[in-house]
Amino acid sequence: METQNIPYTIYAEGTPNPDSIKFVSNKILLEGGATAQYNNITETSGAPLVQKLFEFPFVKQVFISSNYITISKHNFISWDDVLVETRVFITEYLNAHKEIILELPKQEVAVDNQFKETTTIFTEHAAPQNEIETKIVEVLEQYIRPAVEQDGGLITFKSFINGVVTVQMKGACSGCPSSTVTLKAGIEGLLKRLLPDDVKEVVSEAI
Repeated sequence: METQNIPYTIYAEGTPNPDSIKFVSNKILLEGGATAQYNNITETSGAPLVQKLFEFPFVKQVFISSNYITISKHNFISWDDVLVETRVFITEYLNAHKEIILELPKQEVAVDNQFKETTTIFTEHAAPQNEIETKIVEVLEQYIRPAVEQDGGLITFKSFINGVVTVQMKGACSGCPSSTVTLKAGIEGLLKRLLPDDVKEVVSEAI
């Protein structure tokens, strides 16, 4: 049976963030390792599925990766009240063969310490400017990113200045109560251990 003839099935998976649920698909949603985060409906002109999701009043943020959609909700409602409805909607939308994302959103990214607006694959980090930054990105990719993606999120390198590593955390990691612990005990601890002469602190920049 050809892949395109296999119907979509979606299951819901909890994340460390109680306000975020990861809806996992049996088929790829975004090709080539791309990811995209949407913080409000005004950013969804190129993303028909996400635009429809924001029509649900409880939806606060949507993050899409290869085979899953992480939805973060406002806290005026419980997931127990809307989870099944959301999962069914996503499943029916996909099986109607409607468009998911037509164009990735534009985002400001650092290029040679200058900012420019560009359409970008969000798994890309800010371009390393030296050997230390290259090592930091390698550590994030090899040790941190797989675990963060498992929890429905994404971490990217933003900058390294005077011993301080700045990262951006997206998806379920954005606004997660346990993200500070993850950042300090996990990411900062690992980078200090692997690069003890260079890394002094790791901080997260809000998106």
